[in-house]
Amino acid sequence: MIRNLVVVLLLLPVIGLSQNRQTVIPQNDVTAPLHLMQPEYETPYNIPKVEGITKVIDRVYNYLEAVTPPLLTDASGTEISDFTKINTQTKFKQGDFRLISYEWGVTYAGMLHLSQATGDKKYADYTFNRLKFLAQIQPSFLKLEKQNPEARHAMFSVNHPHALDDAGAMCAAMIKAEQAGIEADLNPMIDNFIDYISNKQQRFADGTLARNRPLPNSLWLDDLFMSVPALAQMGKYTGQTKYYDDAIKQVMQFSKRMFNYEKGLYMHGWIEGMDDHPQFHWARANGWAVMTMVELLDVLPVDYPGRDKVLDLLRRHIRGLANYQSPQGFWHQLIDKNDSYLETSATAIYTYSIARAINRGYIDSQAYGPMVCLAWNAVATKVNDKGQVEGTCVGTGMGFDPAFYYYRPINFFAAHGYGPVLLAGAEMIELLKNHFPKMNDSAIQFYKTEVKTDGPIFEAK
Repeated sequence: MIRNLVVVLLLLPVIGLSQNRQTVIPQNDVTAPLHLMQPEYETPYNIPKVEGITKVIDRVYNYLEAVTPPLLTDASGTEISDFTKINTQTKFKQGDFRLISYEWGVTYAGMLHLSQATGDKKYADYTFNRLKFLAQIQPSFLKLEKQNPEARHAMFSVNHPHALDDAGAMCAAMIKAEQAGIEADLNPMIDNFIDYISNKQQRFADGTLARNRPLPNSLWLDDLFMSVPALAQMGKYTGQTKYYDDAIKQVMQFSKRMFNYEKGLYMHGWIEGMDDHPQFHWARANGWAVMTMVELLDVLPVDYPGRDKVLDLLRRHIRGLANYQSPQGFWHQLIDKNDSYLETSATAIYTYSIARAINRGYIDSQAYGPMVCLAWNAVATKVNDKGQVEGTCVGTGMGFDPAFYYYRPINFFAAHGYGPVLLAGAEMIELLKNHFPKMNDSAIQFYKTEVKTDGPIFEAK
């Protein structure tokens, strides 16, 4: 009997294994719909929701509201409320970011756009409060200059811009704020900025805006954004078509020298006098270019001479960018170099620009809607719990070798990421309000009308 019990115990694992083998049905093309199996995506692969976008944006808003105080301090760090006491030692109260940089011009515009997209005035108030503050303190700094002409002070780059970086993005944001109803007179600053862009910045003989950095007679692709949106907004603001004409001229003359029609991408820099022009397709500079064209088309009258050429360039550029999107949804630091790192600020700019191009009817939602959803989902993964934007390349000059771009640092204090994320979120909200994305056969598809079925596969009409 003991022998029989031992035999039974020894056979139990075999019996159990045999029974398990009988109950496990292998999944194959006959027993399971393999096409519905869920891949292990690195970036969430789904249609964004307005509520989810708003949560991401609010984290960014709450962070920026806390770390960009519109305040002045004296040399000891004591806050100044009486602006008649401003002197050469007066500084902006230290926060995480500057209030008068081109990056913050983009941020101000992003906050204004968010209020339009969401109906929530807190975003516009962020911009209004800070630009109103600048308007309040500027007269005191102008008075300081009269008393001390050699003074270099906190508002010096506003009163005396010496590069397009100082003027363009801030000017465009201020015009947008004026048109949005800010209760402050920003016109003295606007007029000063546009005078610099139109009359004082270096140009080539044909009128193309240029610099002498890093080499004599340099074209920076970045400078399209540092000039054209301000010119375009000024044309709309004043009704003077000379600003439209200059804006279109800049786009066309930059593109003639810097757009690679085969790749659909722009090179970052072009030097007059070089026989060969090394082509480094830096991601954020291409972002400034595509956003420039979107913002110019926003204000140009439909039948304005040259508008069709700008629209054609925009479409070619977006098609080129689409060809290089990574499977994670981001674009690479050097767009056509897959071993360069994935970069957030450029991806956010492309998300905004492509979504806006869809919303304005410049490009097809069915062709580009899915990729822009993936791009937003990628950007959202880079907004941490504090509302900081991670994965952004720091400020970058012009280089003529790959190492320069490959090894640029990334940092969540790089201010370039915040405005683009706000703009991207706002435009994605508009996209989801006015278009009809649907998961179909495991893929994101865009439809001309709302599709009510929940089935994974269906016939579209």
